[in-house]
Amino acid sequence: MAAAPEPGEPGKGKPFKLLGILDVENIPCARDSVLYGSLGSVVAGLGHFLLTSRIRRSCDVGVGGFILVTLGCWFHCRYNNAKQRIQERIAREGIKNKILYESTHLDPERKQTDSDSSS
Repeated sequence: MAAAPEPGEPGKGKPFKLLGILDVENIPCARDSVLYGSLGSVVAGLGHFLLTSRIRRSCDVGVGGFILVTLGCWFHCRYNNAKQRIQERIAREGIKNKILYESTHLDPERKQTDSDSSS
């Protein structure tokens, strides 16, 4: 029998959606991008406020920092995920070919050992 989720833990029933459209739990890189973006927003806005003491402009800089850092982290993470998937696919195909051609006349390792032993 499954235990009921505790009040502090999020349940499996409803996923958390940011602004009603971005499912933070299921979209890769969304959580980290939003967290780093909010940190970038605070740093940019507070830093601008400490330098200039202009409240409205500091809020604008904070929003701009959020957008820039969120998009930067998003694209960086998605690029790394795509690169990793390509590398995994290449490795998977290499393993499949190794298993398929092992100890046949098409095996490249066998040709190297045959030419070495005949010399």
